[in-house]
Amino acid sequence: MILTVTLNAALDITYRVPRLRAHHSHRITEAIERPGGKGLNVARVLATLGHDTVATGLIGGATGAALRDQLGSYPGVADAFVPIAGTTRRTVGVVDASTGDTTQLNEPGPLVSAAEWAAFADRYAELLDGAAAVALCGSLPPGVPVGAYAQLIRAAHGAHVPVLLDTSGEPLRRGIAARPDVIKPNADELAALTGSTEPVRAAREARRRGAHAVAASLGPEGLLAITPDGAWRAAPPSRIAGNPTGAGDSAVAGLLSGLAEGLPWPDRLARAVALSAATVRAPVAGEYDEATYAQLLPQVRVSPHPAAA
Repeated sequence: MILTVTLNAALDITYRVPRLRAHHSHRITEAIERPGGKGLNVARVLATLGHDTVATGLIGGATGAALRDQLGSYPGVADAFVPIAGTTRRTVGVVDASTGDTTQLNEPGPLVSAAEWAAFADRYAELLDGAAAVALCGSLPPGVPVGAYAQLIRAAHGAHVPVLLDTSGEPLRRGIAARPDVIKPNADELAALTGSTEPVRAAREARRRGAHAVAASLGPEGLLAITPDGAWRAAPPSRIAGNPTGAGDSAVAGLLSGLAEGLPWPDRLARAVALSAATVRAPVAGEYDEATYAQLLPQVRVSPHPAAA
């Protein structure tokens, strides 16, 4: 079983319009609602890959109830969310059909009490029993301690469960000090963490700060991984047009599933890049185009990088 944690879950709403123009009214041609938040996107991709997945986090209010109702329709994803009094946030993505670009609007999330956080930490400790790996994903809602991910990483290590951390800002800075097995920042998040805009230098600095391995997303150029076993660049055969929302979450699913299966790093990276690119072809986050994935997987270029691990 793979465990995913989404502390700031969301009901994702995707609107498609013929053309997005500031200061204008728009007629929506398609509206889609899905359970959202980075960890839930990861969970759905993992389930599609055939992994038994348990999704946990914090959820509440009418939006949370709607999210849970929809989550029940996803086979392979078990709901282990912890209820809170506040109302789960919504995120709205507006897709401009003329360009394929997406404008994202994200609510901050509900206020979480100290008692609710303590109840979640207890539930999380129970769920670690039997987990092959855990993904800690996304932002923290108000009220959750900024060092929450560091606390959860230490608990996973105490249970001998490997951890992938995918967050940003101060939660990443605090979390990395607890020595996660893998972090998956994008280039901007890595630069903000280390102060370096050069990805190799920044990834090496992130390892010095505590990350066991760094798999940095370089957008359409693929992934850079610097690990104790070596360093690699992985790139798709060509740029894929479409909606990139959720592509990073699919990359996390590829890395985490490969970790749970004991695959070597080059195979994990090839899977992550192919899934990420195939997600660009899907209409919403948490899904990927299976035909595109099957086509791209053998074509992903994974090459050793001269950077010292």
